[in-house]
Amino acid sequence: MNNEKNLPRSEYPRPQIVRKDWICLNGEWDFEIDNAKNGIGKGFWNRKELNSKITVPFCPESVLSGIGNTDFMDCVWYRKNLTVPADWKSVDDRVILHIGAADYHATVYVNGAYIGEHKGGYTPFSFEITDHLLFSESDFVSVCVNDDVRSGNQPCGKQSTQQNSFGCLYTRTTGIWQTVWLEKVNKKHIKNIKTTTDPENCSVLFNVIMSENTAGSLVKATVLYEGRIVGEESAAVSSFSADIYIKLSEKHLWEVGNGRLYDVVFEVVSDGRTTDYVQSYFGLRSVALKDGKFLLNGKSVFGRWVLDQGFYPDGIYTAPTDEALKNDILNSQLLGFNGARLHEKIFEPRFLYWADKLGYMVWGEHGNWGLDVTEFAQIQHFLPEWLESIERDFSHPSIIGWCPLNETWDNNNRRQNDLLIKTVYRITKQLDQTRPVIDTSGNFHVETDIFDIHDYNQDKQQFASHYDGKLFFNFEDRQRYNGEPYFVSEYGGIKWVTDNTEGWGYGDSPKTEEEFIDRYRALTEALLNNDKVLGFCYTQLYDVEQELNGLMTYNRRFKFPPEIFREINSKKAAIE
Repeated sequence: MNNEKNLPRSEYPRPQIVRKDWICLNGEWDFEIDNAKNGIGKGFWNRKELNSKITVPFCPESVLSGIGNTDFMDCVWYRKNLTVPADWKSVDDRVILHIGAADYHATVYVNGAYIGEHKGGYTPFSFEITDHLLFSESDFVSVCVNDDVRSGNQPCGKQSTQQNSFGCLYTRTTGIWQTVWLEKVNKKHIKNIKTTTDPENCSVLFNVIMSENTAGSLVKATVLYEGRIVGEESAAVSSFSADIYIKLSEKHLWEVGNGRLYDVVFEVVSDGRTTDYVQSYFGLRSVALKDGKFLLNGKSVFGRWVLDQGFYPDGIYTAPTDEALKNDILNSQLLGFNGARLHEKIFEPRFLYWADKLGYMVWGEHGNWGLDVTEFAQIQHFLPEWLESIERDFSHPSIIGWCPLNETWDNNNRRQNDLLIKTVYRITKQLDQTRPVIDTSGNFHVETDIFDIHDYNQDKQQFASHYDGKLFFNFEDRQRYNGEPYFVSEYGGIKWVTDNTEGWGYGDSPKTEEEFIDRYRALTEALLNNDKVLGFCYTQLYDVEQELNGLMTYNRRFKFPPEIFREINSKKAAIE
């Protein structure tokens, strides 16, 4: 299906399950702010128009949306006319409405009829809307989104809970912020694909999950590398899924800096005819922990990670273009980093696609800040969305570990609920036994595969003394080291201002460029030289609003020649 190239973010939004019949709904929508939350009573869901226009998928706080309202918006409404091709109307076909992400509680209506709702600001949701369509020019969709970052009952990441940005909290994102699209599928179609690879045996296992009980159907998988068929196998569907195991005739490893992706074509055959045809891809790689080391394909690799918070000056949570997502990775690699902590935000699939393609190792992390974790009952506001993110992203080779929670601070003199932390860790491990899991980055560890700490000491000598033949521990009254592999997952944060911008960084800002580079080198080499440290994560890749400790500005300009940091970061680590 052809989509208008002039639409914002018109690239295919789900790169691991690609079909030909789809329509991008980005672009101009009707929009209205409903802070009184009385839109339902006023019939907003069935209106012919709303009082303003917005450019989707950009949030109304952003410049690119055309709204630019950075005040609190407790409730917002969207409306768009739909043009659904007449040939999409078939007894066997279904039309699905997809929304990549909407922050936070979304309710969807089609032609005035309630369709369904979804809670969670970071994960995709979809509804089958066929029976509610007229397949005429009068078709329309309405979406209501409620958002309250001050409630303590929703994960909102680094979104400010005050009127304006402050400290390390930034401009909020309300409502739709990822692509909205329609898709035509057969009733018997693939819902998800869970891919597990085994480099040692040069094989891949696909768990193909179907949309409904299609017992008796056949799923065929054809694997290609650079256009050559390197594996082919079929399996019968047993109720709702089929497992397909394929030995590959060619071995091409997914490695740092080189994704070497295999392509896959899946075909579903039912009653002698094809009911679904899907294009996908995977990377052949394994990750493991052994003797305190992080192993990629059985070899020790030092994690030269950088903190990436996924903010953009013009789009806030949404990158202005697909190219901008790719460039963030390329710029990071120019600086000598081999991956990133995707920090306090579940990043969109298009970013992960580029990470897959470019061989960039990333940590999948939820935006848990904003959620009160002092009571176990709060798990109801966290776990469903976290499970959705694991289901969505399981097959991305670039994701080398999970970090569901970050810095679970106490709240109102109440300590974090350790059972909540432990439960989230154990469920994550149950869902994915192929990757390491950090329970809560920095503090306060309860049960974890990796013991990570945050150390923002800016004094070169003091920082070096923390790692001179030993390891550094903080909050020793609250967390205990049990010999796990060790990771300094936040450090640095050195402030450097290039354009007289007001803001902050950790500690005193260096007075000269030479002092900045000298401090960066000393802090980083202290970690590279310790043979018990498996990796570091420098704060941060680029400035975000008032936080001025990036190696690039918020507009993605290098503050210093990148080769300076590439030379420092590329030094061989003692653990390697």
